[in-house]
Amino acid sequence: MKRALLFLLLLATTTVLAREFWLAPVRFWVEPGAAVHLQRLVGDNFAGTAWPGRNARLTAFRHYAPGQPPTDLLTDAAPATDTIQSTVALRQPGTHLVTLETGNVLATLPGAQFTAYLREEGFNYALAQREQRGQTNEPGRETYRRCAKTLVQAGHYSAADTARTWGRPVGLALELVPEQNPYGLSPGAALTVRVLVTGRPVAGQLVRLWQHGSRGPALLTKLYSNQNGRVLLHLPTPGEYLISAVRLEAASATTEADWQSTWSTLTFGLADRNRL
Repeated sequence: MKRALLFLLLLATTTVLAREFWLAPVRFWVEPGAAVHLQRLVGDNFAGTAWPGRNARLTAFRHYAPGQPPTDLLTDAAPATDTIQSTVALRQPGTHLVTLETGNVLATLPGAQFTAYLREEGFNYALAQREQRGQTNEPGRETYRRCAKTLVQAGHYSAADTARTWGRPVGLALELVPEQNPYGLSPGAALTVRVLVTGRPVAGQLVRLWQHGSRGPALLTKLYSNQNGRVLLHLPTPGEYLISAVRLEAASATTEADWQSTWSTLTFGLADRNRL
C-alpha cells in the first residue's frame, strides 16, 4: 500500500513539474538544403508529448549553421497566433546546432510532493535545508526554466569540419557541450560532455543519458561531472540519444519562489558512419 501511494505521489509530482523538455527533429540526418521540423517534447524516460508552450514563453530560439552566425528563429513567429515556427532549413552541409531557452514559470507543490521531487532528483542540500528550517511539510515554491539543444547532420559527416559549431558553447544558463562530434562516432564509442553553468564548468552535476533505439527508450546511465565539469558517456548502439541535467539553487530574494531550477538537454543521433 505504501509503495502504491509513493508511486502515485511521484507520478503527480512528475506531472506538475513536467520533467524533461527536449528538441526532437523528425530526422537527425538530412540532405543539405532540406528542411527539418523540430518537435518540442516534454515527458519522462525519453517518451514525450508535444509541449503546449507558445512563442511568448521563449527567451531565445536560434539556429547555428556550420561556420555561420546564429539565425534568430523567433523573428519568424506568427504574432497573431503566438505559434512557434520550428521548421529549419539546413542549407550548408555539416552539423547544425539549434538551441531554445524559456523564461521562468512558478510552480508550487504541497510539501510531501515537493519532498518526493527533491529526493528523486538527488537535491539533498535542499532537503536538509527545508528540514533544518522546519519547512518539510510546507509547500515548495520553485521557478523553473528550460534550455534545450539539438544537433542535426546535413549530408555526410566530414572530419574536415573545422567550424566545430556542434561544440560551441552558446551561453545557456545550464549547458551540455559535447567535446567530440557525435556524428563522427561509431556505436560503442565514448562521448565526453562538459557541463557549464553560465559558461563555467561545474563539478558534481548529475547527468543522465537516455537512448531511444530499436527496443524503445531506456535510461543508460547516471554520472556526476568531475572537477572539470566533464562526464564520459558510452554510446553502445545506433539510435537517438538524450542527455539531460537539472540544477537547483536558492531563488533570488526578489521572486516569489524559494528555489530556482534550470533544466537542460542535448539530443542527437548515432548511426554507422556516413549515414544520411
